[in-house]
Amino acid sequence: MKFKIDYKIGDSLVKIGGIVTAAGKSSRMIEDLKAMDLPVTTKLTLNLDKNKTIIETTINNVLNAGVDECVVVLGHFKDEIVKKVSKIKDGRVKVVYNDPVDVDLSVSLYNGLINSKSDNILAVAGDQSNVSTETYKNLVNSFLERDKEVNKVLTVLRRREVGELDSTGGLGMPFVTKKGNLIKFTENKNSNLNPILREMFKDGFKFFAVEEKNELELLNINRYEDYKTFIRKI
Repeated sequence: MKFKIDYKIGDSLVKIGGIVTAAGKSSRMIEDLKAMDLPVTTKLTLNLDKNKTIIETTINNVLNAGVDECVVVLGHFKDEIVKKVSKIKDGRVKVVYNDPVDVDLSVSLYNGLINSKSDNILAVAGDQSNVSTETYKNLVNSFLERDKEVNKVLTVLRRREVGELDSTGGLGMPFVTKKGNLIKFTENKNSNLNPILREMFKDGFKFFAVEEKNELELLNINRYEDYKTFIRKI
């Protein structure tokens, strides 16, 4: 098992499970590809170099952060994406499928959670190939430092301020929190992520934002121009 890290709270080892949600429609990217008369595909299978796609790079960055497992949740374009995922020869990777496929992000996240054996979760979107292994480690370590003090904690890649937050505006993945806590807010829900985060915040969770390693980590790869920007800058 490569790149396994012993994460601890005090002297006690803790398990960190990665969940990569890769089940979306890629609607905006496909709209752009059609407009440019390019082959239509999910953005997750677009190449970043000759050997790696967006989804492969995302999963490898999560694995290299030292997680105990990496649950990849598929739905739309599952046949195309699983071919790329299967190229990653690491026993920590587990693929699960949404059924039905036409569901919102909270369902994908919940399906990942119930298939994870870890107590603490690093939740990542499949298109976040631009987020580095170093930042994933920082998110985990920031969470573990604060989890010693209070049970209801979530650490997230910042969108605005760094440090303790007074709202959930603009937030999304990647983030780290306890699996048990997150299950309570995603079970029997079919919504986008931000309403889930708002509910958690209202319930008394402490949100802490971690600074990015570089500006590219804050780029959302939704449109073809976003993808080309990332390619140019890496």
